[in-house]
Amino acid sequence: MEKIPVTRQNSDEIDKFLEGAASFADMMFGFLDGSDESEENLRDFIDRDENANDDEDASQVEQNKIFWEAQEHLLQATLYRTTSLESRIRQATKEALRELNVMGVQCTCRRPVAGGCRNCLQRALSIRLQNVGFNCHICKSKWRSSPEIPSGEHTYLEVLDKSNPKKGEVRVVIELNFRAEFEMARASEDYNKLIARLPELLVGKAERLKALIKILCAAAKKCMKEKKMHLAPWRKHKYMQAKWLGTYERTTLAPLTVGYSDRPQKPKASMLTFDLLENLPGFHHYTAVEVVW
Repeated sequence: MEKIPVTRQNSDEIDKFLEGAASFADMMFGFLDGSDESEENLRDFIDRDENANDDEDASQVEQNKIFWEAQEHLLQATLYRTTSLESRIRQATKEALRELNVMGVQCTCRRPVAGGCRNCLQRALSIRLQNVGFNCHICKSKWRSSPEIPSGEHTYLEVLDKSNPKKGEVRVVIELNFRAEFEMARASEDYNKLIARLPELLVGKAERLKALIKILCAAAKKCMKEKKMHLAPWRKHKYMQAKWLGTYERTTLAPLTVGYSDRPQKPKASMLTFDLLENLPGFHHYTAVEVVW
């Protein structure tokens, strides 16, 4: 092994390094020599560092509190600010759901589900809303995957209203499981408290829905940040918007008229038919007798 000679210059650099290391050691660990002053300086240094951390934690807690209070106020204001059109559609939807709940919805899918399924319930609800005068459709949104979000699809109802020429066509979305769409398994208490204020049945204009999605997605992002967890891509703002506000296909079901049924009627037999005489030998030999009381 080749030995590198230590020159005077190298020796001076080593001395400077050792002096610097010694001074740093003396500053941080000088209490080892038993000096009371050194111990007190170290305690002051540690206390200042802990106090700084406590101040940062208290500040962060206060900021979190302000955020969740603001989100709650925004959510309430957005939900309670409703129009007469939304109220009428909401009332008609609730009445139709109550009737369907009493009657029951029979699943007509290829693989029937006991108690009915979401698709058949939406079909039955759409027809009932049409029967009471609303231009209701079934919508199916579908989007491709991207670097930010995975692909997916979603079905819901919409009502298109053109009763006010000044406002033009107004789109009202009907979502039967709105609260469940934003529930998360490992959410914080603040997030769960916010989600509990959501209605299960949402009937709202597209603009209102857009505002709600923004509020709730910001809350989901904040929740995961506080818990130091990764936000799932299907919880992101872009993914949730694609469900109700993205590209979709519209299906219109024909309303049923009163007394109409799409089931084929069974032929009814009559006692006054000609074939009865043929099937009962000797029956034609009998004559009718008038009975006088």
